[in-house]
Amino acid sequence: MKILEKSEILVLGDSHTGVFSHPSAMLDGYRFRVMTVSGATISGLKNPNSATQARPIFEKAIHSYKGKILITLLGEVDTGFVIWYRAKKHNYNVQEILDQTVSRYIEFIQKIPLDKHVIVIGAPLPTIQDGQDWGEIANARKDVTASQLERTELTIQLNQRMKSYAKESGVLFIDLDAESLGDDGLVNQELLSSNRTDHHYDKVSYINILKPKLARCVEQISAGNVAPRRA
Repeated sequence: MKILEKSEILVLGDSHTGVFSHPSAMLDGYRFRVMTVSGATISGLKNPNSATQARPIFEKAIHSYKGKILITLLGEVDTGFVIWYRAKKHNYNVQEILDQTVSRYIEFIQKIPLDKHVIVIGAPLPTIQDGQDWGEIANARKDVTASQLERTELTIQLNQRMKSYAKESGVLFIDLDAESLGDDGLVNQELLSSNRTDHHYDKVSYINILKPKLARCVEQISAGNVAPRRA
């Protein structure tokens, strides 16, 4: 009996894309090709001198990709650190930097070939607590004084802005904010990693809220029920 080859889905993003390496993230008939650039930011997508060089890495992956479904997962580093750091260092307005960030994300997506179906996953909510001084990432972001609630609210703003763009442009958007929020307005404790130094979501908990919505998006695309993207 001939074994059918699985269709490939390209995933581009920061270290949060590590969730796709977990066995339970797999979708029937598909396999993920994950291009992870740790520390990648939306802000850096337009900067040729960015430390991560994420854009050329992503563009190379897109150029060589022959499949039809592409996922992006970016923004946590921006709303959790970069935007606040830039605002403090240069005395910028946080909302103005958010506007720039949204514009850069949209510009990046618009340059993806129109024959690709793009699925944007909303940025994860911040897990680093106020005053947290343990863990490599928390230490690296210690200059940011914005509270966890402020960082959470900014992340939700970014996600809602990208959701609005997606609706207008034929891009699919996976909004996990409602499932990710606890009653206190911060990230649901059930999503936190058991490793207190790890700022990523617990992979299994993340998959439990992400996979059903991702599966529906992929099913829609496979069934031809998604309109072509608009430039």
